[in-house]
Amino acid sequence: MGGHPGEVRAPEHWLTEVERERAARFRFEADRDTFVAAHLLVRLCAAAALDADPAALTLLQVCDVHGPGHGRPYLEQAPELGVSLSHTRGYVCAAAGPGKVGVDAEHVPPGPLDEALAERVLTARERASVTGNDELMRRWTRKEALIKRGELSLDRLGCGGDDLDGRHLLEWTAGPDIRVAVVTDFPARRVPIPRLA
Repeated sequence: MGGHPGEVRAPEHWLTEVERERAARFRFEADRDTFVAAHLLVRLCAAAALDADPAALTLLQVCDVHGPGHGRPYLEQAPELGVSLSHTRGYVCAAAGPGKVGVDAEHVPPGPLDEALAERVLTARERASVTGNDELMRRWTRKEALIKRGELSLDRLGCGGDDLDGRHLLEWTAGPDIRVAVVTDFPARRVPIPRLA
C-alpha cells in the first residue's frame, strides 16, 4: 500500500507510547504527519494480509544498539508475518506478507546525477550504466528494501549483494518524483489504502 499521508485515515490512538514519543520529536509537522501515517498504514496493510482488525495490532521495533522504536518492525500478535514501512516527505508506503518483506520510497533529486550518492551506493558495474537520478533512485530503493529485509547493509552497498534472484520485486512511481520498491519472498501486488468506516 502507498499514498499521500492524508489518505491514511486511521486514529492515532493505535500507536504505541514509543511511536507517539518518536512522533513528538519531529521538528516539522509535515515530517511528524508522514511518520505517523506510515506507522498507521503498516497496521492497515498487515490487517489486510491477516484479515484482522488493524486496531488490535501492535507494531514493535527493538534494536540492540538504539533500543525500542528502532530496528526491523514486527507485529506482537503475528511475529511471523513480515512487515515493512517507509516514508519520505509527502509519501508513505507499507508491505506485509509471508516471509521477509522490505519496502522503500525515495524522492528523485532534481538536476544532474548525484555523483556522491552514486559512488557510495552503486557497484562499479551499476555505476557504468546509471546516468540519471531516476535510475539511481530505482536502484537505491531496491537496495534499501533489501536492507530492511536484513539481507544487505549500508557498508556493503557499493560491493554488490543486491542480487534479487529468488525474490520478488514490485515497483511503482508515485507522482513525478517518488520511486517505490518492494522486495518479498512471494509474489506481491499493490492494493489501495482501505477507507475506514
